[in-house]
Amino acid sequence: DLVRSRCAEFEARRNVAVARLAAVPGLACSPPHGAFYIYVSCAGWTGKRTPQGRRLENDAGVTAYLLESGVALPNGAGYGLSPYFRVSFATTPENIERACARIDAAARRLEG
Repeated sequence: DLVRSRCAEFEARRNVAVARLAAVPGLACSPPHGAFYIYVSCAGWTGKRTPQGRRLENDAGVTAYLLESGVALPNGAGYGLSPYFRVSFATTPENIERACARIDAAARRLEG
């Protein structure tokens, strides 16, 4: 019963995170099957400029910008997956919502 309960909790967290991230302008993702993290394509952010005027060249630039926006995420290059970044949903629903809101706000500040 505990395993079923935990699986249902993680599935709900995954579904919320995927829906929120897929709705962010310039990002795309699909639900993972059997993992507690999501690889998010940030190809739509490549070439855009931050509010400070810095051009986002790749996923490392995207994750550096997100860190400045209050969200720490690993870029996909370290996993052989560019231009992606990785989002874990092994946290509270409140943390997931907060991180997704910060990512969405960061997207809306990009120019170009």
